[in-house]
Amino acid sequence: MNLGNRNKVSPDFNMSSMTDLVFLLLIFFMLTSTLVTTSALDVILPKSKAQTVKKATVTVTIDKELNLSVNDDVVSLGQLENAILVAAASEPEAVIVLRVDETVPTGETVRVIDIAYRHGIKMVLATDPTIR
Repeated sequence: MNLGNRNKVSPDFNMSSMTDLVFLLLIFFMLTSTLVTTSALDVILPKSKAQTVKKATVTVTIDKELNLSVNDDVVSLGQLENAILVAAASEPEAVIVLRVDETVPTGETVRVIDIAYRHGIKMVLATDPTIR
C-alpha cells in the first residue's frame, strides 16, 4: 500500500497573475492622470473649506494681470462672452468653473458672473481647499 504524498508542489513560479496586476495598475494611473487638469494661466485661488464638486464643462480663469482664458484659450474681454457661449454650447447642462486670482478686483469677477447669469449657465467659484 502506497501512502506517499500524491500532491506534488511545483517549484515553478507563474508570472501571469503578476503581469495582470501590472497592467491593471498601468490602466489605473493612465485614467487618473487624465483627470488632473492644468490651466493656461497661473492663479492663486482664494482659500476656503469648501471644495468644487461639479465637473467642469467650461473653465474661465482670470489671473492677477487680468488676463482671461476660457478652457486654456487666452481671450480678450470683448471675446469673453462669445468664447463662453461657444464652449458651453456642446453641453446642455453646462457648468462654468470660475478660477479667479485672489488679488483680482470683484468687478472683474462680476463681469463673468453676469455673462453666465444672462445666459442661464450654472457657475461655481473655484477655491483652494487648504486654509493657512
